[in-house]
Amino acid sequence: MTGTSSRDPLHGITLEMMLNELVAHFGWPELGQRISIRCFTDDPSVSSSLKFLRKTPWARQKVESLYGFMRREQERASKSRGQPGL
Repeated sequence: MTGTSSRDPLHGITLEMMLNELVAHFGWPELGQRISIRCFTDDPSVSSSLKFLRKTPWARQKVESLYGFMRREQERASKSRGQPGL
């Protein structure tokens, strides 16, 4: 058997890890603006948000999409900092 790696960019990243990184990056208010769901806008917490996201596929998909966008933006920013100014 050959060693195959997953092509899924979210492989190995839990929903809780994604949510914690999104909250650290955007904060609850901006996260609630970007993804308008009550668990992000009304008395938000990681535990209540995880409960909702685990049973609501469309909301989880939005979180995964925003997480992917955030990571791509972070990668672009780190690459541009490493290059000399044009």
